[in-house]
Amino acid sequence: MKPKTLLTIAVILIFAAFLAYSTLSAQRVTCTVCVEFNGRSNCAAASHDSELEAARSAQTTACGPVTSGMNDAIACGNRVPVSKKCTSK
Repeated sequence: MKPKTLLTIAVILIFAAFLAYSTLSAQRVTCTVCVEFNGRSNCAAASHDSELEAARSAQTTACGPVTSGMNDAIACGNRVPVSKKCTSK
């Protein structure tokens, strides 16, 4: 390979590694939330830099498969989860 091609590949790999590191290092809390809505239940996990945002994101993700439409998704998101477990990294 030409030196210019190798340099381009190296720069792309370094940039990709930087993006992965910066994305993963910001996610300090992981929450697993279980919801029940209209007789259906689902659990999901999410990560974020704060417990509040991680729990909110996990609940939104858990509500997706058990709801139908925006009104149900909002109603499910406003309910108290059946269970919530958060861990810090």
